[in-house]
Amino acid sequence: MSNDRYVAYVGTYTHEHSVGIYVYDVDLENGVLTERSVAPVNNPSYLCVSHDGKRLYSIADEGVASFEIDENGDLKKLNEEWNGGMRGCYVEVDSKRRFLFVGGFHDGRVTMMKLAEDGTIAGIADGIFHQGIGLSATNRRLDHPKVSCVKLTPDEKFLCAADYGLNQIKVYRVDYEHGKLKLEDIVRCTMDSGPRSIRFSGDGKNMYVLTELSNTIEAYRYNVVDDEPVFEKIQELRIWERNVTTAASCMALSDDDNYLYVSVDGCNEVVTVRRDTDDGMIKVEQSAPCSGDFPKSLAPLPGGRYYVVLNHDTDEIRTFSVNHEKGYTLMVNPPISVQSPNCIRLHKLV
Repeated sequence: MSNDRYVAYVGTYTHEHSVGIYVYDVDLENGVLTERSVAPVNNPSYLCVSHDGKRLYSIADEGVASFEIDENGDLKKLNEEWNGGMRGCYVEVDSKRRFLFVGGFHDGRVTMMKLAEDGTIAGIADGIFHQGIGLSATNRRLDHPKVSCVKLTPDEKFLCAADYGLNQIKVYRVDYEHGKLKLEDIVRCTMDSGPRSIRFSGDGKNMYVLTELSNTIEAYRYNVVDDEPVFEKIQELRIWERNVTTAASCMALSDDDNYLYVSVDGCNEVVTVRRDTDDGMIKVEQSAPCSGDFPKSLAPLPGGRYYVVLNHDTDEIRTFSVNHEKGYTLMVNPPISVQSPNCIRLHKLV
């Protein structure tokens, strides 16, 4: 087992007793998370860590917040800035720590925010409100723009914005010199599917889109041709039977690029999906109960032996060991109590 040290950051909703972002030491050998500290901030529902491992960025009621990460993984708050609209639901940072990108579910807005050299947030560079109405005769949730995820392509030329309400992935060209976004393309998802989350494979070849309402993963092959983004749909995999009582919630990719893990609310399950690293095709391997209610974010631990699930409505973090060869999953270790957990991010200490 590697001697690398990891911490886990868990963002929560702070309506009652939770106070912010909880920091845990991670024991990779046994899949154990041990709380070490907490950083106060209002409703840090989504988090991201900069590529150099020195800064963490968080959604907050006031907009977005920046934190310094020290040598032990603890957090020191640096500043907060308004994002130009209603509170966001997703935050992404480019690898050179030039800009922060915020997705707004409540107002359908994509915001590009400047970052100062010290990693603090330096204000709004650009902002775009999505326009239009959802074309659904059966689902009132698909009635107006709702940006659920913003994700840079692996080459960072483009920003993909999943719009849950419009059943689209809007693709923006990123102008880093002038701090601007320009609409370049639109990927149209299956009608009434409700795209929720985007993940790119580590090899940069594929984009995977999790749809909340149809409980599927749409797989695309990604290329750049003549400096234009090209997304070729290669597969649509149903991970759970479409049902009004179930909703695919979160998707995470293993560090070896071989597996996608998906949490499904309603049935309270985690589905393990195997990925073919040659052609990007995927298939369901197994599913297992999450032993709680409303599973939100989840994280496969490095090494492939465990994954961690946040059960939002039962206020807990649970760890599971997974055996891919024999096709079973087992719950291990006592649950960790934390109120209204919503997002988990692993960080390798440098």
